[in-house]
Amino acid sequence: MEKLKQAVKEIAYYRHQAKFSKLHLSLIPFLSLASSLYGALLYIRQSLYRSGFFSKNRLPVPVISVGNLTWGGNGKTPMAEFIAKRLADYGISPLILTRGYAGGDEAKMLKRHLLGGPVKVGVGANRVATANLFFEKYGYVDYRGSKFFERTYLDPKMGSHVGSQKIGAAVLDDGMQHWSLCRDLEIVMINGLMPWGNCKLLPLGPLREPLIAIKRANIAVVHHADLVLEQKLKDIKLVVQEIKESLPIFYTRMTPSYFFELRNISKKMHLGAVLNAVVLCVSAIGSPYAFVRAMEKIGPLFVDRFDFSDHYSFQLKICFPCNHVLVS
Repeated sequence: MEKLKQAVKEIAYYRHQAKFSKLHLSLIPFLSLASSLYGALLYIRQSLYRSGFFSKNRLPVPVISVGNLTWGGNGKTPMAEFIAKRLADYGISPLILTRGYAGGDEAKMLKRHLLGGPVKVGVGANRVATANLFFEKYGYVDYRGSKFFERTYLDPKMGSHVGSQKIGAAVLDDGMQHWSLCRDLEIVMINGLMPWGNCKLLPLGPLREPLIAIKRANIAVVHHADLVLEQKLKDIKLVVQEIKESLPIFYTRMTPSYFFELRNISKKMHLGAVLNAVVLCVSAIGSPYAFVRAMEKIGPLFVDRFDFSDHYSFQLKICFPCNHVLVS
């Protein structure tokens, strides 16, 4: 199954079919049919929302959506965490809403990173129902249009004494295609290493929606910008601004902070622990290349890799001779 998933990913991101194996070529007709059906269903769903047949819900607090147009590796969850922490710094208690995909590994990571702070993490496919449960438990306060919001925005030091358990904002992790919930700010994340692939819809390509959906965004963020050549960044900017010229574009990178031990995650180790060592990168993430490049920059003697598909569920019988994990 892993081999099949890897073949599908290679078809989505490589345009030169002359280099494809017999397995790749045999999959293309089936993927093309599935992609056409997906496109038709996507169009019908969008039309039903536009016509009002499907209703949209609005939360009583401002909603910031962090999403993307392609499958994994775009930095959505780290960005959602970053935004939530910044809101907390300004005295606004945020609620991150995540669907808990594939066993909820990202939700567990968020809870571990945010433990003990004012940021709350709600997990569930029905984001509105999940949010309402938190509103009932903690209450909420809407700062939109108030002088209080303007003051906290200008002075982060106020956060130390204006903080409240009441929820003041919601952050949607992977929310761009969650059309049933209204949002006040739409952020689209773009993987600078692999932005659009072959520009085809799933599963023939990596696109969840056509690129024209960029028009809905208020902000675009190009992730892994430090690993991309300047010309490629210019090409990405050109594509985005051809669709929406006024869209602000920002650039981010993932910076490793420390290692932690698998058997004791509270024990942190300095990045220098791998200097002049041989390192094996084992990952089940959307953009393993970025992870490997981050390791190479630290300075080990040699880096090898073992990639599983995104959100792969590791079994106890699988054992690696590795005791440390990199945290970004």
